[in-house]
Amino acid sequence: MDEVNPAETPLRNAPGSPATPAPRGRRKWLVGGFTVLFMLCGATYGAYWAFIGRFEESTDDAYVAGNVVPLTPRVNGTVIAIRADNTQREKQGQEVVLLDSTDARIALDQSAARLAQAVRQVQRLYQTAAQQEANVSLEQAKLAQSKIDYRRDTNLVSQKFVSAEDFQHRGTQVDIDQAGLDLAEHQLAATRAAVVNTDLADHPEVRLAAANLRDAYVALQRTTIRAPVTGYVDKRSVQIGERVSPGTPLMAIIPLDQIWVDANFKESQLRNIRIGQRVSLISDVYGGHIVYRGRVLGIGAGTGSAFAVLPPQNATGNWIKVVQRVPVRIGLDPEQLARHPLRIGLSVEATVDTHERSGTALRDDPEPQDVYVTSVYQDEDKGASALIARIIQDNTVTAIPTRIDGSPVTEKNTASLTRHIHDDVPRRGRK
Repeated sequence: MDEVNPAETPLRNAPGSPATPAPRGRRKWLVGGFTVLFMLCGATYGAYWAFIGRFEESTDDAYVAGNVVPLTPRVNGTVIAIRADNTQREKQGQEVVLLDSTDARIALDQSAARLAQAVRQVQRLYQTAAQQEANVSLEQAKLAQSKIDYRRDTNLVSQKFVSAEDFQHRGTQVDIDQAGLDLAEHQLAATRAAVVNTDLADHPEVRLAAANLRDAYVALQRTTIRAPVTGYVDKRSVQIGERVSPGTPLMAIIPLDQIWVDANFKESQLRNIRIGQRVSLISDVYGGHIVYRGRVLGIGAGTGSAFAVLPPQNATGNWIKVVQRVPVRIGLDPEQLARHPLRIGLSVEATVDTHERSGTALRDDPEPQDVYVTSVYQDEDKGASALIARIIQDNTVTAIPTRIDGSPVTEKNTASLTRHIHDDVPRRGRK
């Protein structure tokens, strides 16, 4: 057995040496500290989940969407000027593209000439009707005189004061005058059929010519293509000298004040999402220091795969369940958008606060209402009515016959023949 050298043996509790703590005590303190810290973290997370976390549904599969308004011509023409380019801001009603208006102006002049010609032709019909009315009166007078002469000669022929041949001529004259009256009445009826119960401006031929002029006037106005909304120009494809036809895409105008967010939530997250709930959104453009406020506007009627160009066919082959996503539309605060504008297609992170669950999952809009409206195209024919009224007035004679309505022409049943087609044009002669 080996002997132990006392000099090599350490003195454990020698006087004056520092006390060495027991390793087991330190380990207990460390384990206890980590246990308490873990319990605090668990309690904090539990409290967060109980009061906040379980009422939130988040997704980073969300993107900014908005209206992309296409600018297309409505008439054929050749582009002679382009007054907007990509990234430029255009106001509603501002001229963007100009087309060559030569053909449209010629068509408008032709339509104006046809309207003037129609007005003169209809006036000729009124004059003809008045003339034939006078002719009927003349034939009636001739027939009445013939009948008087015939009745008088009936008494004279028995007394031999009138020869039988002259008496026969009296009877023949009555028949001739009766036939002349019948012919005049038929001619008057034929003319009345073309003008009965109409004024000059309401005559079908005048109305047709006026409609053609209005169409030509609008076609001329449409050679100037205006911005239907206020927004920024993008996707410009039109070029100078290009021949365009109705429906040809020229460019797109994007109103950045009409954008929203389409957040694609998993189908398992839709259980508590309701319309009107508050949403917090963070965009990658501005980072987390700008939080957008939003509201749930609606939930899509189908999943994204259901409306895909090639929808999946799960009934064939092997099937693997894939969690589907449903788009949820989120409206943004207009004031925040004005201060911090977004662009279509940007990715965002959306978090829905589902505390308030009194709303509905589907929208109920019983009364139809305009969501987006433009007034650019409402007054394109505004000047056409004044032009039509002026042409009718310039081609109307001073002495116009009274209205033809099938009744005898008297001073009591006369009516104005220059009533204009639309109420927005003052009547002829009114100051």
